[in-house]
Amino acid sequence: MIGIFVTYLYEIGFTPTQVVAIRAMSAMFFLLMFVLIKNPQSLKINISDSKYFIGTGIFSIVLFNWCLFHAIQETSISIASILLYTAPAFVTIFSRVLFKELLTPRKILSLITTLIGCSYVIGILPNSNESITLYRVMLGLGSGVFYALYSIFGKFALVKYDTLTVTVYTFIFAAAAVTPFSGLWTVLPLFRSLEVWLYILGLGFLSTMLAFTLYTKGLNFIVSSRASIIATIESVVATIVGILLFNEKLSFWQYFGILLVILAVFIVQETTKEFTKKRVTQSKEHPLPESPSFIINF
Repeated sequence: MIGIFVTYLYEIGFTPTQVVAIRAMSAMFFLLMFVLIKNPQSLKINISDSKYFIGTGIFSIVLFNWCLFHAIQETSISIASILLYTAPAFVTIFSRVLFKELLTPRKILSLITTLIGCSYVIGILPNSNESITLYRVMLGLGSGVFYALYSIFGKFALVKYDTLTVTVYTFIFAAAAVTPFSGLWTVLPLFRSLEVWLYILGLGFLSTMLAFTLYTKGLNFIVSSRASIIATIESVVATIVGILLFNEKLSFWQYFGILLVILAVFIVQETTKEFTKKRVTQSKEHPLPESPSFIINF
């Protein structure tokens, strides 16, 4: 749903960097308010663990947005989007190296199906006459790499902290890093509009705080590579939002792409029997810290 709020904020006069800053600052505000009311103890961390949140907040959130926005500017939304969705492939590779997660045939098939499906949804396939330079490709792939790093750093952070702590510090670090370079102070008159604040509420709470909290919580229950693959269904949701709210038209191939992405989500799912067997085996061979029992109530 983020496209709804971002599009309207662009139309009002905000730049991409300013929208990134607004996203980080508003999410940080909502998260801090929630923590102070429900569980202030969640704000306690060891200073030495800041490296995890520098990873999730700066090396992931800030840099992936920076690369993505510049890739869109240098190429097109279609090219930038398909390169962004190389993220599950990078997560799978990182997870194999760092967490020793198995690269199963099911994961490989799901990755291939997802990437092909996204290509159809955003219009790269079946035909594309666009050509891009190495620099533009690197921008797009950079967005995928930095997007993937959230799952990796988040997994490390969740060993010590609960979902809420990881999410709030991610956006504290992100806001601190991007705001000084955003130039928000040059567009202060725009904040006089109630409409702007409604879009900020949607951007900061619904499409950022709630989305990242749920995704981070999900990392407690499924492996990083699987979570990243499942999350690519957001491209399908974005397409549906475009149809319903902005009357966008879809071709046959775009509908075909939507079906492929949905199919990939089903492919990557483990059966209950497989999941239980794997967890029992892992607990015997490599005991993990107990998952946090924190429950979020919005």
